[in-house]
Amino acid sequence: MQPGKFLLALALGICLGLVVKPTQAQSQRDPYYGSWQPVTVSDQGVDYTTLKRQMEEYIKEKQSAFAIYFHDLASGASFGINEDKPMVAASTVKLPMALYINHLVVQGKAHWHDRVSYQKATDYEDGSGVLRYEAKDGDTYSLRVLTNLSVTISDNVAYRMLARHVGRPNFIGFMQELGGRTVYPGGKNLTTARDLATYVRALLDFAHRHPREGERLLDDLAHPSFHVGLPGLLPPEVMVAHKEGDLDEGVANDCGVVFCRRPYILVVLSSGVKDTREGFADIARLSKMAYDFQESLAGKK
Repeated sequence: MQPGKFLLALALGICLGLVVKPTQAQSQRDPYYGSWQPVTVSDQGVDYTTLKRQMEEYIKEKQSAFAIYFHDLASGASFGINEDKPMVAASTVKLPMALYINHLVVQGKAHWHDRVSYQKATDYEDGSGVLRYEAKDGDTYSLRVLTNLSVTISDNVAYRMLARHVGRPNFIGFMQELGGRTVYPGGKNLTTARDLATYVRALLDFAHRHPREGERLLDDLAHPSFHVGLPGLLPPEVMVAHKEGDLDEGVANDCGVVFCRRPYILVVLSSGVKDTREGFADIARLSKMAYDFQESLAGKK
């Protein structure tokens, strides 16, 4: 089998649940299997000044520019660092797109079996994914396959096909309805750390209201091929549903939710990194700071 066809077969296997289908033991362990419930506790007075200062001390030694947003799902406490600064979104934009497709499905405005025809003139893009090797003009793919590929292997062609199918103005309107403030300004793929955290929170709310679709999307986000940012230094048993994004031009981003004993949302955007591997290493260290802080709070219960 040719390499490109093997990758496509593997990706489709994931989509069909042949690779990452949870076992019974895993279903009992992973917090997002079963109906996800928002965590609520009474400790509204948790002080995150120490964690914020720790992150600020870390990034000030870096030449890269950072934007960070943290949200504790237990107390609702949050803080940001340059959280409203417009940054290149890169592939993190695929998370709200996947959420939008899921919204359309549960509303009956779309169906997972709906098929989209590939048009090379508008859909081709280099970079991540397998469809750039395999898709030919006129080939059709279901919304389920395209959504899965855009999330699990960050397939750029799949994302562009979805964007064309739903219409970019409609997608922009959806993000704005969720609370996004920096949404394709001037047609540029820019976002903020705060906006991405808003989309992640909307994803969790969606999963609570629509467990079947929401849990499947969380599962896709928890089992991507790119898994080095937020989960990079965390224990392997900790589930992290996230979407990374990077560009050779010095961009390394990650956004998602960490399902530890005290779950939290974390978004880290960076630009001006010399090497994306270094950028994701920085994200992993910042994520570990948040994880350790949250675990210290959970240990006090």
